[in-house]
Amino acid sequence: MIKIAVYGKGGIGKSTVTSNLSAALATLGKKVIHIGCDPKADSTANLLNGSPVTPVMNYMREMDEEPTSLDQITKEGFGGVVCIETGGPTPGLGCAGRGIITTFSLLEELELFKKYKPDAVLYDVLGDVVCGGFAAPIREGYAEKVLIVTSGEKMALYAANNINTAVKNFEDRSYAKVRGIVMNRRAVEGEEEKVRAFAESSGLEIVADIPRTNDIIHYEDQGKTVIEGDPELEVSKRFLTLAQMLIDEDNDENNA
Repeated sequence: MIKIAVYGKGGIGKSTVTSNLSAALATLGKKVIHIGCDPKADSTANLLNGSPVTPVMNYMREMDEEPTSLDQITKEGFGGVVCIETGGPTPGLGCAGRGIITTFSLLEELELFKKYKPDAVLYDVLGDVVCGGFAAPIREGYAEKVLIVTSGEKMALYAANNINTAVKNFEDRSYAKVRGIVMNRRAVEGEEEKVRAFAESSGLEIVADIPRTNDIIHYEDQGKTVIEGDPELEVSKRFLTLAQMLIDEDNDENNA
């Protein structure tokens, strides 16, 4: 099974990358579960035509009980992608990371993976601070590989370095490892050189180069990924190439 956690600085485009990657994997015939682990609970919006799924933490807060069925906290999106959002606490109260831990425990109790038998699971995780619940996908064995999304912006690269360092701290425990960098371009001066220099110094591969394009905004305004909007676009092909690479690697690992 493909198990990927996507990390990056807040606002760097993690949700765009993750949702398009989920859509690309589904387009290539894979059964996908997409779990948004950001308190904003907007990771799956473009897989659901802008019609949000009820976040787990919101459900528990509003109903004053845990959900007893996956149907209460999941929604099927584009390509049959099963969409889940952890959500977060009431603003100003509680720990958002704790919501991720609570959600993961609940999904195990409800036998999410046993019921859906996915080929791929993607986690979209806030990466400004990789601690507590935000580290759960890489620390608890849910994900096997990490993709770090960054642009050439100083703070995005700073966060990318922190994420890479955090993941390396878990290497001796057989937890997730960084597979590579997704360069999500922001038209920063010297952007490619800056990202490539960071990748080289960190010993990481740039596994995808996502161009800055209005096509993404155009389809997001419609509640869609570019994969759904027009799979023939150059940016769509970049996501499909990344998805195919992950599929091929998973096949090779399973046949090894």
